[in-house]
Amino acid sequence: MSSLHKNTLLKNTSSLPSRMLPPTATKVPGSSTTSSTQNLPKSRVRDFTPLPWSNYFETYEDVAVDDDNVFRVYKMGEAGPVVMLLHGGGFSALTWALMSTILVKQVKCRVIAMDMRGHGDTKTVDESNMSADTLASDVGKVVQTLFKDEEVPPIILVGHSMGGAIAVHAANKNLVPNLRSLVVIDVVEGSALEALHSMQSFLRGRPSRFKSLQYAIEYMVKSGQIRNIESARVSTQGHLIKCEDHITNDNSSQECSRLSNAIIEEEEEVGGTTEVESNGSKRMKTAECSTEKSQDTAYTWRVNLESTEQFWKGWFQGLSDLFLSCSVPKLLLLAGVDRLDRALTVGQMQGKFQMLILPQCGHAVHEDQPQKVADALATFLTRHKMAESLSGFERPSPCC
Repeated sequence: MSSLHKNTLLKNTSSLPSRMLPPTATKVPGSSTTSSTQNLPKSRVRDFTPLPWSNYFETYEDVAVDDDNVFRVYKMGEAGPVVMLLHGGGFSALTWALMSTILVKQVKCRVIAMDMRGHGDTKTVDESNMSADTLASDVGKVVQTLFKDEEVPPIILVGHSMGGAIAVHAANKNLVPNLRSLVVIDVVEGSALEALHSMQSFLRGRPSRFKSLQYAIEYMVKSGQIRNIESARVSTQGHLIKCEDHITNDNSSQECSRLSNAIIEEEEEVGGTTEVESNGSKRMKTAECSTEKSQDTAYTWRVNLESTEQFWKGWFQGLSDLFLSCSVPKLLLLAGVDRLDRALTVGQMQGKFQMLILPQCGHAVHEDQPQKVADALATFLTRHKMAESLSGFERPSPCC
């Protein structure tokens, strides 16, 4: 190469913007190796601090159905029909926070989200009795107690997972007065019964406690149980209660190991959210449980779902026929069409209920996609003339 060519190339290279030049290798302090990671942008940091329920619901009420049983309900809205929300097993009423906030802006309605027996801030004399009959009876008693001094308004019963099954049982037994419609979210008899075979294994694979709410929220998001960070920040606290003791040396490392493995697998799938140390290693913040006795308040699961196994089949067995036999308008929201069993497939073809598939969701459909679920509910209510649409709400294109 001639000297003229060399000089021209050197001149052009020196005039390139710095972002187009390769990163300069720098020596990492305290290390004998060089690294260019210091020149890489830091990965974005996600906020896992808890959010208060009052950011979403207007108020709550502890409803005493008798001297021994008090149910926590969260409320929103002042007029219109009542949308009664029943959460799934292990969840709480706070699971509906984001969706409820959107719904009351779309249609004129009241929202009442209930902590089921053994969940959230509800206190009952026998929390271990979670049979379908008992839970359905609880729902009816709460409605009757709430409106004992007034005419019961039109009730739209909405349930997710276990709550969806209980909604069907309550509707089928006419336990809810003035019931106008039934909405079931991501629960189908066939797939639910099939999933029970692996449920104990799933529950055993969870950490049994967390050293703070932030760690619990991060676990819920990164394990994929709740894919919407904002929803996880308000709803996760409803899954948990404070431990009476602190995290001890004996179980701390075991819980950290389980949690770290779960989160590392999730990070490898989605990529781009793991913090990188200067030596290239992954640092999992959620797995940073101290091996020394922690001074932080520890949290564990509010309900011991493993101990409720005797009731699982009773929740779901015969559910499809019970759902189809309810005479009120019905809507089924699913995260995947593969969840349909034969009875529901035939019933849907016969027009016995409306159905909507919401892809790209986990099991907690209403938390992962609160806008889409609210749109579906608002459309369903206005189509059946059960609620007035508010200004600004435009019914989405036909979906259910």
